[in-house]
Amino acid sequence: MPRNLCGLLLVGIAATALSAAEDEGFTTLFDGKTVAGWAPVNSAPENWAVTDGLLVTKGKGGGWLSTDKEYGDFVLRLEYRTRAGGNSGVFIRAPRSGDPAYTGMEIQILDDDDPKYRDLKPGQYCGSVYGVAPAKRGSTKSAGDWNTMEITAKGPKITVKLNDHTVTEADLTEHKDAAKEHPGILRKEGYIGLQSHSEPVEFRNIRIKPL
Repeated sequence: MPRNLCGLLLVGIAATALSAAEDEGFTTLFDGKTVAGWAPVNSAPENWAVTDGLLVTKGKGGGWLSTDKEYGDFVLRLEYRTRAGGNSGVFIRAPRSGDPAYTGMEIQILDDDDPKYRDLKPGQYCGSVYGVAPAKRGSTKSAGDWNTMEITAKGPKITVKLNDHTVTEADLTEHKDAAKEHPGILRKEGYIGLQSHSEPVEFRNIRIKPL
């Protein structure tokens, strides 16, 4: 075998091994075909659909889609795509009562660069623990492109990566003053959810690894 071809083969094998190691321990939350394992909360079932392997919220009627199971400490990975001005969120450790952005926690999904969002508070931009811990800006892709998001919840520490950039590293014990308005930061477990806000948003490759 030519030396250069052998080298490429070894690189490919190494990359495959690394990918397998990164995926170890993760299970799929969305099978690409149905909403099995999920349930709408304060949201009409028809507000959610599976289209071409994507989990889609039509962005009508509010509410959210909740996992059937509750989770405490975990790593959650997913991809999402918004239209211009898109707005959504990922709820973590949320109960199925009240507004999960407050009774649980919301990791914001937003088309940060849309002009209508230029005057938001820092804790309202993409990747933030909504209203609690602001994210560093500049890592979102243009509307219409796929973004990757990784959320790690380990005790009081919440880490968010957007497109492989760490944008939020929050220690919730340092945000006790926010607990009055956001009591969900004190929760240790709850449901994971996808928000239906005001615009269509698509999700895919949703996976979780309990810690």
